[in-house]
Amino acid sequence: MAAETGLHRVGARPPFWKYLQEAWGRRDFVLAMARYRQRADLEGNRLGILWLVLQPALNALIYGVIFYFLQRGGDPIEYAAHVVIGVFLFQFFSKSMTKGAKSITGNQALVQSLAFPRITLPVAEVLQEFLSLLPSLALLAVVLPFLGHWPTWSWLLMIPLLALYTLFNTGVALFTARLTVHVRDLTQILPFITRLLFYTSGVLFDVSKIFEKYPKVIALYDFVPIYQVLQMARACLLGGHDYDPMYWVYFSAWSVLLFVTGLLFFWVAEERYGRD
Repeated sequence: MAAETGLHRVGARPPFWKYLQEAWGRRDFVLAMARYRQRADLEGNRLGILWLVLQPALNALIYGVIFYFLQRGGDPIEYAAHVVIGVFLFQFFSKSMTKGAKSITGNQALVQSLAFPRITLPVAEVLQEFLSLLPSLALLAVVLPFLGHWPTWSWLLMIPLLALYTLFNTGVALFTARLTVHVRDLTQILPFITRLLFYTSGVLFDVSKIFEKYPKVIALYDFVPIYQVLQMARACLLGGHDYDPMYWVYFSAWSVLLFVTGLLFFWVAEERYGRD
């Protein structure tokens, strides 16, 4: 009888395409939330927005110095550019994953009091991290010429690469957002996972040199998506970095697959958010 009169159960999950339309209709809300959280994270710091650049730059400096000596030297200028690109881009991934994981459980009051597509919360977290990445990339564009890498047309390839990378990170955030609703302990485990990926994905070292005597290990890296995006970015910005052109195909497939399955995985549990 309720359905016949146009009444619907509170919190009912809408059809998938309608759900996406509702989420798209909230895009201004997503952007506003991302900007607000970005300001809130920096509020009270005297250097303010400069920390968006200083934090990853200091991380790159510290890790770079340590790993440079552990690898017994090499060209310090080239290695600096290698590490800075790796650290800046990896941070976008790691923070999207960890903040996405807390996007539902950390906003319980909002989820329980207002009706809106819950998917906007993890998407807002990824958008916030993308906006935080932009100042770092701007700094990178200024610094690279001083390291001997002048702008070329290949720099423009960073635009589609960042688009794919954002899709990839959004898919990751959607998965972790839902999984954390069911298993809260995941928020304690994720930092260890991101740390493991940080030290093993070629962020701080040249895989071909470290595993020079183990070609099978190098071959395995060809299928690691984070390694793929880092290698493509370095090739775009630095030149002279050989990589398999099929990385574009592989990473595009990873990004689209993860994004689409992440959407479906998150949408299926829409009714449970705020109730568990």
